[in-house]
Amino acid sequence: MFQNNPEEFISKVIRLIKEQKATMIVDHITYDTIDGSYDSSIFTAEKHGKTFEQAFHATKAIQEYVFTDGTAEQSVERRFAEQLDNSQDVNIYAKLPKGFAIPTPVGHYSPDWAIVFHEGNIKHIYFVAETKGTMESLNLRPIEKAKIDCAKKLFSTLSNGLVTYDHVDSYQQLMNKVMQ
Repeated sequence: MFQNNPEEFISKVIRLIKEQKATMIVDHITYDTIDGSYDSSIFTAEKHGKTFEQAFHATKAIQEYVFTDGTAEQSVERRFAEQLDNSQDVNIYAKLPKGFAIPTPVGHYSPDWAIVFHEGNIKHIYFVAETKGTMESLNLRPIEKAKIDCAKKLFSTLSNGLVTYDHVDSYQQLMNKVMQ
């Protein structure tokens, strides 16, 4: 491959080295609590360039309109928002803005959702979720998987068990996880 296209070869080797480095770093990462917090302005500061016609009009979200990723009317995130909004178990939820980011050794990572459930049958009241179109970890880019693994370690360490983080591909899978 080097003889046919040295530039592409070098590019692919660099990507593979970065992916392996990320895997090694993530296996040994730790997070510590520091001073600092986000305030509610992060929900209004983001400029997404979408119109209200493209947004989902919500009743349980912290904002009246939820701007999901993607343009499809029935994208994974749009369906997820609709199901959160229609759920009897969900108290309130937020589509987290890109400004809410978790620092990782492989780049900042922005989870998709924060969800608060009604107490009762549900084991975890606070849940931070990443919605993916697939749950097959082999289909996730290694860098994305490394970022998700870092987020799991962060929420596990810092929340004292009060906040659960995971990635899901549907509302039903989310409910399966929180009902455990």
